[in-house]
Amino acid sequence: MIMNPLHMILAVLPALAISFLIYKIDKYDREPHLNLFICFIIGMLITYPAMQLEGLEIATQLDGRMELWAVLLSSFVVVALSEELFKFLALILYAFPRKAFNEPLDGIVYSVMIAMGFATVENVIYAERFGMQTIIVRAFTAVPAHAIFAIFMGYYVGMAKFDKARRIQLVLMGLLWAVIVHGTYDFFIIQEYYEWLIILATVTLLISLFFAIKLTRIHRDNSPFRNTATQDSASKKEPTTSSSAIDSSELSKTEDEIISMMNKEDGQATSRDDS
Repeated sequence: MIMNPLHMILAVLPALAISFLIYKIDKYDREPHLNLFICFIIGMLITYPAMQLEGLEIATQLDGRMELWAVLLSSFVVVALSEELFKFLALILYAFPRKAFNEPLDGIVYSVMIAMGFATVENVIYAERFGMQTIIVRAFTAVPAHAIFAIFMGYYVGMAKFDKARRIQLVLMGLLWAVIVHGTYDFFIIQEYYEWLIILATVTLLISLFFAIKLTRIHRDNSPFRNTATQDSASKKEPTTSSSAIDSSELSKTEDEIISMMNKEDGQATSRDDS
């Protein structure tokens, strides 16, 4: 069955929009386009094995409803850990060793790119199965959620790159926080005890978004390239300013010369009249 082209476009757009946003946030020392593209493609490729692993879910149902332990296992291990582990491995094995990974913010940038590649394929699959309504809902929930999980992971992995003493601790913290936030979000969606608890999934997403923005700003505002970018911007403006000053000076000299010539001509005219 061929997928509706409109559904395909709408399914892909949210992840591309978030990718562009994170690219613009990294404004002081942007990553090579090729690196970002490869991360996005890797994210797409790991979707299949991650979803296959999720298919091995061992949660059982009693009386038509999951037991609490099964919901927790499904949320935090089967879904959250399996997905975040594949993203984590992609980040550590490909992006982390790159020479261009030269500041903590890059951890977030590469992590989000991988997550958006993952979210793109996942979104297309869901769009094909469930149609327009699911596409719209996921554009404001699941796709941004993957970016948020990635920011938590990337924040710590970004610090680990430049802290050899705590490197293992920090990278594991990144994976742990991504799994915790992801698992909590999924728990409120998967559970079937109370329908109103699904509201807490949105609350979890909003609170996580607040902290994700804060973590991104911390790395961006402490970028080692921030002062360099500011100086370069200022130096670009200096030639224009000095050029304007020279032009103004030359203009003043020209005006003085014209006035002087006019005065001389007036003096000569007066002396002729007197004679």
